[in-house]
Amino acid sequence: MESLEDPIATFRVTQDALVLAWIASGVERQLVEQWMAEQRRARPDIDLRLIQLPHGGPPSASLLDLVADDLRRSRDRLVVPVRMFWSRDESASNWRALGTLLSGRDPYRPSPRRQARIVRSDPSRARIVEAEPATVTELDRRWRDTTSAGADRDFAGFVIRRARLALERAEYRLLGPEYKSPRLVKPELLASLRFQEGVRRIPGATLTEAGGILDEMATGWSRWSVDFVPWLGRMIFRRGFERDLDYDDADVSAMSEAFAVHPAVLLFSHRSNLDALVLAVAMRDNHLARAHLFGGINMAFGVLGPIMRRSGVIFIRRNIGDNQLYKYVLKQYVSYLVEKRFNLTWSIEGGRSRTGHMLPPRLGLLSYVVDSYAESRSEDILLQPVSISFDQLHETAEYAAYARGADKAPEGMRWFVDFIRAQGQRHYGKIYVRFPAAVSMRAHLGTPQQLRDAEPAARRLALQKMAFEVGSRIQHATPISATALICAVLLADRGRARTLEEIHAAMQDWLDYVERRDAPVTESAHRLREVQGVGSALDSVSGGHPVTRVDGGWTPVWVITADREHEAAFYRNTISHVFLERAITELALVHAARSGGDRPAAFWSQSAQLRDLLKFDFYFVNTSTYREHICAELAHVGDWEAAISAGEAGVVDLLRGKGPITAPTFLRSFFEAYSIVADVLGASAGAPPERDVIKQALGIGRQYLAQGRIRSSESVSTLLFGTAMKIAGDRGLLVGNERGRADLRDQVTGVLRDLDRLATPSTVSVVT
Repeated sequence: MESLEDPIATFRVTQDALVLAWIASGVERQLVEQWMAEQRRARPDIDLRLIQLPHGGPPSASLLDLVADDLRRSRDRLVVPVRMFWSRDESASNWRALGTLLSGRDPYRPSPRRQARIVRSDPSRARIVEAEPATVTELDRRWRDTTSAGADRDFAGFVIRRARLALERAEYRLLGPEYKSPRLVKPELLASLRFQEGVRRIPGATLTEAGGILDEMATGWSRWSVDFVPWLGRMIFRRGFERDLDYDDADVSAMSEAFAVHPAVLLFSHRSNLDALVLAVAMRDNHLARAHLFGGINMAFGVLGPIMRRSGVIFIRRNIGDNQLYKYVLKQYVSYLVEKRFNLTWSIEGGRSRTGHMLPPRLGLLSYVVDSYAESRSEDILLQPVSISFDQLHETAEYAAYARGADKAPEGMRWFVDFIRAQGQRHYGKIYVRFPAAVSMRAHLGTPQQLRDAEPAARRLALQKMAFEVGSRIQHATPISATALICAVLLADRGRARTLEEIHAAMQDWLDYVERRDAPVTESAHRLREVQGVGSALDSVSGGHPVTRVDGGWTPVWVITADREHEAAFYRNTISHVFLERAITELALVHAARSGGDRPAAFWSQSAQLRDLLKFDFYFVNTSTYREHICAELAHVGDWEAAISAGEAGVVDLLRGKGPITAPTFLRSFFEAYSIVADVLGASAGAPPERDVIKQALGIGRQYLAQGRIRSSESVSTLLFGTAMKIAGDRGLLVGNERGRADLRDQVTGVLRDLDRLATPSTVSVVT
């Protein structure tokens, strides 16, 4: 047999050594023995011993004893891990690989007959991987530092685990960073003194039960799955979207450099079930280390669940409750991955935003990462914001139905097949992926020691601020789409149709504001400056997606009908963060104009109260920065403080000089939803269940809409009602408090009156 040259292994044994070789076939044994012979020819004076280990499954007790006996021979001898690496046939398609797998064969682990054929015809695909060796003394020290050092057999097991991990690292040099994956989490954690002591502190908990939880979370690992999932994601989104994802190359370059230094947590915005697949494709496209996705265990269905697990997805329970052992195991699992420098990822919002705007961050998993940092598991951890956005989505119809009270469709293989089919229904435009600058945990929280010394309240506040910074960077990196702007302009008319020329003319003020804010825009949004660009954008969203084109008259007109308002609102809400502070400024101005006394003080008081009302629906900067932003909104029209102090005339002139009025467009649906829930709570006694309040709010909202008491059908939404319940809970209104409920109703009613005044800015009625 011809000699095989391993291009990554230059190591030569120069002292007595024990070679631990994972061998799965006679062909592999022959190749390893050939390697041993080459080593002995180079250094005939050394003692070189070989112990063969099973490729799959744990070693037997007798094999552990054999390794233990050899380890006792000398403390200075090296332990050298080796195994065969079989490269995939690059000419084979993923469909062929899938067929091979479904037939019971692993395309990445060829059969012995196939191995022999490869060695004869394409020997470059057969390589011996040599991991970095370590002396018995070094391994013994690590064993005693990290585990409850026991019998020689336990030490042998530890050495074998370390050897396997070293081989994994060596293989990454062949495969690339995208294949990096934890392989021995369960045995490593169960053998850890820290882990064992933590389990013992939980009443009634056992290591056996903890091991079962680890099995539930375990990812497994398969090169085929790691390759297949990005391929699957690309296959799915290409059915309806542009073939290639839209990146900012500078973002990718900076992120790649940062990942080379510290472990990272990629926190992405979540508006579609495509998001995780898109992120997998993005990481593969840019040759970045794979991030292990934390997902709900409800997604671990059918044949897809095992494939996703083996690609690095960690499925966790959605409802942990008071299960202290599960929480502890999950926390230690996260800490282990951080310590071993594996990248992690999940949605910063905790779930999909079915309303379009980013939801406030969930801190659960992130708090575990912070705990890992406080324990000095890493010198720093990067929080990498990820913006994933779409020109259009087929899921908006589902979101609209859910908002109207429909049940959420259960996940399963049938659901997944329908999801794939839906991607091919029409063309949805582009997918945009942005990676803004990472947030350093060390920069925001201080050193691990400083974090450990911090008071719990201060620590939680710092965590919240850090999470909000990530969310803010995601928002500011998300490009504004033509679809979102078209929907915003048409929703502002609440059912009134416009011609192409009218839409183009109205669009210019909106584009001027976006340009002044220096907000990123898509190529299609850039083209809205031209009539032809507006026409192209309207064509892409017409046919009820979500705009309706009306033909047969003097000229075509476009309108968003009431039954499509929820879908259109989804797109409009994706850019609400750009106009949020402007809209609040408008509302506070109108409020100040109808206030007596110190009008500037009334303005600032109302802007603060509006911020507090909206805090469960939107991201806000800190108080001082927020005030600066509000000032900036008014600065471009002149001396706003003088204008507001002048009363009615000053405020009307100010409003007329600000361009498009945005508050009714972006905020009316939220405040109308809040008012409906406030009415339901005001008419309720005691502490009604949230489910009952939302159900009643749906009925009352439909009544109000029919009566004209609210203007927008999108306000009748279980999603917005859920946020209104959070406001009520924050104010202690869910357990009674009639006076507080009445105050909330009065406050929201006042805001709605101000929105009515803003609807016709040229005839603002100023009440003193």
